[in-house]
Amino acid sequence: MPMKLLKRENEEQIVIERAMHARRDRLTLEKRWCVGCGLCVITCPREAISLREITKDKEGNVQKPQIDIDEKKCHYCGICNTICIFGALTLSLDGEVKIPVAEAESFPELTKEVKVDPSKCDLECIDCEEVCPFDLIRVEVRDWKGNKIEDVEAVEDKEGLTFNIEVDKAHCPCCRICAEKCPPGVMNVKKIFHGRIKINQEKCPEGCDDCLDVCPIPGVLYKGEDGKVYVDDTFCVYCGTCKLVCPVEEALELQRAYIRHAPVKSGAWNKALEKLTSTRGMAKELYSKGLFKLKESVERRMKWRVKAGV
Repeated sequence: MPMKLLKRENEEQIVIERAMHARRDRLTLEKRWCVGCGLCVITCPREAISLREITKDKEGNVQKPQIDIDEKKCHYCGICNTICIFGALTLSLDGEVKIPVAEAESFPELTKEVKVDPSKCDLECIDCEEVCPFDLIRVEVRDWKGNKIEDVEAVEDKEGLTFNIEVDKAHCPCCRICAEKCPPGVMNVKKIFHGRIKINQEKCPEGCDDCLDVCPIPGVLYKGEDGKVYVDDTFCVYCGTCKLVCPVEEALELQRAYIRHAPVKSGAWNKALEKLTSTRGMAKELYSKGLFKLKESVERRMKWRVKAGV
C-alpha cells in the first residue's frame, strides 16, 4: 500500500503524518502546552521522541527543553498521548482522535480527578481563575435573572448569584493549587504522580537557578535569602523538567513513587512504570495487583458457594 511519511513544524506545532491510499494518521504536538518534561521520551517504545539540545537565551536563562519527533520511527500507538499530563500531544487515526494502546488495555490512561462543586462558591471564587498557572479555569457569575455579571464587585445585591466553573481538564496536570487557594470544597483535585523532590544544596552550583527557569508550577522551587534553591513540593506534579536542565546530576533528586491510572492488563505498562518510577515502584504495583486479583478470586469463590448453598 502506498505510504508517505510527512513532517511539518512551526512555532506552534510539530505535526507528523502517515498518509496511505485511503487513510491518514496524525500526531500533533502543541508547543504551548509542552513543558519539555520528557515523559513521552521515557515511555516511547520506538524511541521516536527525543529531546533537543537545551539552550539559553541572551540573558543566560535556560529555555524549557524542546522535544522532537521522528516520523520514520513513530508507529502511532498513542503511548505519548496517554502519558502527557499536560495534554500537549494528540493522536488521530483517519481523522478520529484515538489512543490504540488504551483501547487495547495494553497501556493505561492516567487518572485525572478534577471535581468541581459550584454550590460551595462565594465571591472569592472569581479568584480561582487567577491562581491556575496554566489559565485553565473559567468562572462565570450570573444574577437571579440569569444575566451574566462581568464586574462582581460592582454588584450591590449579592443575593441570588449563581456560579459556574469550567476547567480545561485535558491540559490540567493536577497540581492542586486551585484546590488549596479556592474556597473550601469548591475544587477537589488529586495528584496523578506522587513522589519526592530534593535539592542537594552542597552540590548545587553557586548562582545557578536553571531549575527555577523551567519549573511550570510557581512556588515549587524558590530561592531563599541565602541565594540557594529550596523546594516546596506541595504543588509539584513531578514532571521532571527541572531534573533535565540541572547541570549537576546529583544536585537535584526526583523520584516518582506512585502513578494513578486506569486498570491495565499488559506487561508493556510494567516496563514503562519501571522507567518512570523505579524497579521498586514497579514491584510495589505488581504486588498490589496480586493482592487485588486474590481478593477478586476469593469474592468469586464466596459468591459461587452462596449460589451452590455450600
